[in-house]
Amino acid sequence: MVQKIQAFLLILIQIPFAAALTTTQEAAALNSLKDIWKNKPPDWEKPDPCDDGWTGIYCDIETRSHVIYIKLGNTGLMGQLSNNIGSLSELQILDLSNNPGLNGLLPDAIGNLKNLSQLILTGCNFSGRIPDSIGSLQQLIQLSINFNNFSGEIPHSIGNLAHLILLDLADNKLSGTIPISDGDKTTGLDKLTACQHFHLANNNLSGTIPDQLFSSDMRLIHLILNGNQLTGAIPSSMGILKNLEVVDLSCNRFDPSEIAKLFTTVLRNLSKIKMENTNLDGQIAPYLLTLPDLENVYLKNNNINGTLDLSKIVPSKNLKLVDLRNNSISSLVEGAKLNYRLFLEGNPCCYELGSICKEYCNPPEEEYTPHSTNTATCENHCPSDQKISPNCNCSYPYISTIYLRAASNYDNVNLEDMENALRNSFQKDFHLPVDSITLSKPRISNGYLTLDLEVFPSGTDRFNRSGISDLVYVLNFQALGLIQSYFLIGSQYGTFSAFWDLNSCSNNIPKLNVARWFSFDELKKCTNNFSEVNAIGSGGYGKVYRGTLSTGQLVAIKRAQQRGGIQFKTEVEMLSRVHHKNLVSLVGYCFEKDEQMLVYEYIANGTLKESLSGRSGIKLDWTRRLRVAVGSARGVAYLHEHVNPPIIHRDIKSTNILLDNHLNAKVSDFGLSKLMDDDEKGHVSTQVKGTMGYLDPEYYMTQQLTEKSDVYSFGVIMLELITARKPIEHGKYIVREVKAIMDKTKDLYGLHELLDPVLGSISTSLKGFEEFVDLAMRCLQESTADRPLMSEVVKEIEGIMKFSGLNTTDDFASTSESYGETNGEHSGNPFSTETIEYSSWNIHHHKVESQ
Repeated sequence: MVQKIQAFLLILIQIPFAAALTTTQEAAALNSLKDIWKNKPPDWEKPDPCDDGWTGIYCDIETRSHVIYIKLGNTGLMGQLSNNIGSLSELQILDLSNNPGLNGLLPDAIGNLKNLSQLILTGCNFSGRIPDSIGSLQQLIQLSINFNNFSGEIPHSIGNLAHLILLDLADNKLSGTIPISDGDKTTGLDKLTACQHFHLANNNLSGTIPDQLFSSDMRLIHLILNGNQLTGAIPSSMGILKNLEVVDLSCNRFDPSEIAKLFTTVLRNLSKIKMENTNLDGQIAPYLLTLPDLENVYLKNNNINGTLDLSKIVPSKNLKLVDLRNNSISSLVEGAKLNYRLFLEGNPCCYELGSICKEYCNPPEEEYTPHSTNTATCENHCPSDQKISPNCNCSYPYISTIYLRAASNYDNVNLEDMENALRNSFQKDFHLPVDSITLSKPRISNGYLTLDLEVFPSGTDRFNRSGISDLVYVLNFQALGLIQSYFLIGSQYGTFSAFWDLNSCSNNIPKLNVARWFSFDELKKCTNNFSEVNAIGSGGYGKVYRGTLSTGQLVAIKRAQQRGGIQFKTEVEMLSRVHHKNLVSLVGYCFEKDEQMLVYEYIANGTLKESLSGRSGIKLDWTRRLRVAVGSARGVAYLHEHVNPPIIHRDIKSTNILLDNHLNAKVSDFGLSKLMDDDEKGHVSTQVKGTMGYLDPEYYMTQQLTEKSDVYSFGVIMLELITARKPIEHGKYIVREVKAIMDKTKDLYGLHELLDPVLGSISTSLKGFEEFVDLAMRCLQESTADRPLMSEVVKEIEGIMKFSGLNTTDDFASTSESYGETNGEHSGNPFSTETIEYSSWNIHHHKVESQ
């Protein structure tokens, strides 16, 4: 689920500013906020939010008139949130976090935002009751309103949020009981079966934790209720939460509860137990310390008693710390040498003469090696108001404080790992302009392990306001569990006076010694001022134009509509280092006058899908299909095994295999594919892409796409090559259809009824057909471990071609004009005015016009 959300967020961050007029209603709502708020972005004085690209305002792609995303975290806003916010009916994400100048009530009209998926108000200063209308946000997956001054009871209506994953109401002034449902009369938090995070800590909640709150079908992984006034017995039903990883019920007023009844063997995912000052009694059950993922146990200041018998248990190999200080343990029976830290200070056994407890009765010392990112090799030549980054650059870093929810001790935190994870998230997953980051000064504050975070900008000495809001948004999203569960309180960042000058590009051109740089005027000329006649497609990134360079070369120009270029530099650098005859080549780029354009070679004969469907007029015989298969396989194998770091394509399909003038296959649309670090190779991809029918079935279980996922998709392509059918057609999945009919005792494996009729009408032998189908079936194995590598696929197809008497090294000798049928008016260019896909854009083919 997290990977799906992350892919969704990456798309949103990259949504371009729309070039159209905002609807009257939504423009009025934003202008109302502009009039109320102080310290808003300067470009909010422009007339139209969508047309003029207001900072932090993102509009939809289809109509280009609806606001779908407001991202203004940590931008120094001051004022209140008015009821006009409810007029933004298409809004999907509202992030106003870390603006302590935002205060007043959360308006009832917030409930009108029926499409809202994320509401992030962490670290503001809102007060009063949480409106009941919040229960109308049926699409909400994240509700983060922690660190405000909300008071009153938690609304029962939150139980209506069936898709909610993160509920964070911590660090407010909420009172009353935990709401649960009452038949058909009211709903409650027990209905949030999809929710993974209950963060209700540090409020004034009272009453019991209802036994009804938990059920076996709940997906809770974090149950954090510490720092309230909860009473009664701790419900034993907590023991049925099979996904639970972290539980913290510390510092409440519970009745005595026997610890052995609370933690069952069902809790096999439990990694942290923190129940300090919770009135626990009885003896620790031996199986508790054997839970396989258990790392840290904090049970100090309770009444746990009797003998602590460690002689007959084999503790979890992950166990790092067991804190039983200030309990009533009378004796200890040791087993094997402990590989974790045990603290028994303050127990009766520590005061018995000769007691073996004494070894564990000293007060704990923080065995933590201070971590600091190494800048010792940098010559600090920075001005007094700037800091030097780990990469020896002077700049103004964004500074914030991170509070780790699931850690209250140094034992389970590796700052270097966290730095790497955050840096990868910024740079690779979300393509933000980040040079480097540092984490430092770990300390305990209000029960949280607290860290200082500094994020240094790349390519400039400071972030602009949009850059800060991007950083804060990604950091807030991390609370969904990509690294550790935490929340962020950011420092105010300058005065946000350093906006990019939209009328001057001289300082904004990336210094990329990787591909040809084109001026805006050059590309304007070769497309006849970006004439609609030369527009051949459009998509989420922007429009695609066909143009003719001064050299006579035909190119496809991908023109971005968004301003800011979060991923632009990364994409150019990556595309520039990928060179293979079976991959679409980047010719150059333009970054000038607030324009971002990528210039690709133009591929004349369109997509494999078009040829197989018959719409291109090209007929592919068996020999040509084998050549397409081996060419495209070589392109993908190159991405996997010859690029450093390797690239997972993640969206191999017949519309992403293009055919040039000689019908050589060229794989396209890998520009935003997942780059893998060396330590990730072969097992990780955090950006979900993919297309139904081609998607690796293991993805639905692991939420990961790997190199072997590309192999599966290629197996589907192989079946398309023999059937010319779509992967899913009339509700039938081609993979299942082939497997159901396939009979290896028959000629052509009995697949005659699925065979592309074109193959039967062309007098070409189908030599090697069975071997080709066998290879496709190996690529389509359910388990990734059973699929071949792409390099192995290449070798096997080459073997099939040799068996068929074909040369595996030569390109096609003939052009598309020398065989088959073509549409007469488009001789040499088989596309009609029908729409096809080109690198994920919809393409319309027209005559090229240039000045």
